[in-house]
Amino acid sequence: MRKWLANISLTFLLSACGGGYSFTGASISPDVKTITIYYFENFAPLFQPNLSQVFTEKLKDIFIVQTSLTLVPENGDLVFEGTIIDYSVRPINIMQGDQAAQNRLTISVKVSYTNKIDPESDFEQVFTRFADFDANQELNQIEDQLMQQITTELAEDIFNKALVNW
Repeated sequence: MRKWLANISLTFLLSACGGGYSFTGASISPDVKTITIYYFENFAPLFQPNLSQVFTEKLKDIFIVQTSLTLVPENGDLVFEGTIIDYSVRPINIMQGDQAAQNRLTISVKVSYTNKIDPESDFEQVFTRFADFDANQELNQIEDQLMQQITTELAEDIFNKALVNW
């Protein structure tokens, strides 16, 4: 009997907590139902042809997986748009003889976020992430892996800025 009451109580408690919070820590108004994520054009001086597609899909994926919002092509309650403004490789950790021990791949994205339900939470911000790799490695051998890692981190940063009130 106690187990039955405990299960009923737990079920009631969990169903009562549903209104706008998720296990990811996201706080979403119950009035927000849809999201639009426009394609992020790549305007970085060093052009990587797949970057726009990879980043845009990562951003869509995080919102689809971690929220119950419906992705719509236009006029969502939440709207993300912007551009990729930097994709660069720079040497770091210079060793003796001006040789780099490591290189750093950096990606920066300018994001404009519009919340049609709560306009006070709108923002425009540049998000930057990077990954370091051994200077003995050729970028073209590890570029896809680094790009996946960095775009995932950028998508998480944008998600947190928009929906997790930390």
